[in-house]
Amino acid sequence: MVNGVARIVSFLFHPLLLATYLFGLFAFTLPQAFSPLKEDGHLKFVLLIFCVTFLLPALNIGLFKAFGAIKTYTMDDRRDRVIPFVFMAVLYCAITYLFYTRTRIGIHDNLLKFLLIIDVLVVVATVVTMFYKVSVHAMGAWGIVGILLPLNKVVEDGTLFYPMLASIVVAGVVMTSRLQLNAHTPREVMIGSILGLVTSFGCIVLLF
Repeated sequence: MVNGVARIVSFLFHPLLLATYLFGLFAFTLPQAFSPLKEDGHLKFVLLIFCVTFLLPALNIGLFKAFGAIKTYTMDDRRDRVIPFVFMAVLYCAITYLFYTRTRIGIHDNLLKFLLIIDVLVVVATVVTMFYKVSVHAMGAWGIVGILLPLNKVVEDGTLFYPMLASIVVAGVVMTSRLQLNAHTPREVMIGSILGLVTSFGCIVLLF
């Protein structure tokens, strides 16, 4: 029963879904995050993000498994993670580059800055994975916390306060779930959490 709940949590808060959740949250609480997109295009953008940051990578992971590049979908062996992670890092960065070159999004626009933060998180996870296995679930969950914590300080109407608190609770639940499933050691979960929090918090401070 407990393991079943832990698996559901791990699926619902899969790292590939977190970009969708972040922009979905912004669509209802922080529309200026989509600048310079018009408001009627926010939900369409969230759907696009879901397709290119979840569906496309998930499809390619399926192909990697079919062709024997990885042993399992969960990629329990660190070495199995290297090729898929490099692919995802290249894909995420390429998507951001296409947005920058093919749309009206400029280097000073909020939307590009958030896309860059997500890219940095993916690249950091990829580089670290080449040497050490960390919990990318924990890294992604705390990466969201690292984004919302400083933003909550600058958003005057307080719309991000409760989402920020919820994100901290979710991050804790995700860490517990990964430990419950024996998917990671406490050290791997802790390192992933610290990496996610420090990376995203630092990017927010640097870019904003």
